[in-house]
Amino acid sequence: MTDEPESTSILVREQRGNVLVLRLNRPEARNAFNPALMGELGTALAEAESAPDIRAVVLTGTGDRSFCAGMDLREFSEGGSGGPAGTAEDQATFTRFFGGEGIDVPVVGAAQATAVAGGFELLLNCDLAVVSEEAKLGLPEVKRALFAAGGGVFLSNRIPLALALELTLTGEYISAQRAYEIGLVNRVVPAADVVDAAVELAAAIARNGPLALRATKEVVRLAATDMVAARERFGEWMPKVFGSQDAQEGAMAFVEKRDPVWKGQ
Repeated sequence: MTDEPESTSILVREQRGNVLVLRLNRPEARNAFNPALMGELGTALAEAESAPDIRAVVLTGTGDRSFCAGMDLREFSEGGSGGPAGTAEDQATFTRFFGGEGIDVPVVGAAQATAVAGGFELLLNCDLAVVSEEAKLGLPEVKRALFAAGGGVFLSNRIPLALALELTLTGEYISAQRAYEIGLVNRVVPAADVVDAAVELAAAIARNGPLALRATKEVVRLAATDMVAARERFGEWMPKVFGSQDAQEGAMAFVEKRDPVWKGQ
C-alpha cells in the first residue's frame, strides 16, 4: 500500500458513512507512537465516542512497512516522556483504549503491514482485526529485556496458555494466517484490500442499534475476564436496552419492512 494521499498530519482522518477511518501517519518511523501521535489518537477516539454520526472506527497505518512499531524508542531514548500529549481527556481516552479497557464505540483494526510489540498490542486492543496476508505479528519485548506492557502479557485471556506463553516468552513472530488460526484476528486479506475489508466489517457493525452495540461490547468484553462483573452489568443494561426508543424502533422497522432510524436512546 503505497498510494495513500500524502498528508502532513500524523493522524489522518476520513469519514465513510458512519465509519471513521483513522490512519497513523508516521511512515518514516514505522508509524511508531510518540507523545504527539498518542495524544492525537486519544483526541480522535474521544471525539468518536461523543459524535452521534460515528458508530464504528477503523484504525490503520500508512505504508507497506509497518502497521505500527509500538513505542518510538528513538524519541524515548532521547528523553521523551513515553506518555501521550494533549488534554487530560485525550490522555485518559488513549490510556483507556491502549490499556485494554476499550472505548464505547467499536474499533476495527486494519493492519496493512507488520504489527509487532506495541503495534501488535494496539491491534489486540481493537475489538476486531483485519490483517494483511503478508503481515508478521509478534511480541518481541523479551528480546530487549522488556515485557509486553500494553496488554500482551494478558494474552492468555484470548488464546490457550501454551500458545500465549510461546508468543510472549520466545518473542518470535507468527504469520497472519497463524494468527487467524488461533483466533487472534478476524480476516486475512491482500494488503491492498485491508482497509476496505475493515470498513465493510465496521459498516456492518454501524448499521446496528448504537445503545445495543455499546451494551453488547461492554458485557462481552467484560465476560472474557470477569464473569461476575459481566453478569452484574448485564442486569443493569437489560432494562435500559429493552426499554429504549431504539428497541421499539427496531421492532417497528421489522414489522414495516424498512430500515430502522436509530437515535441511540
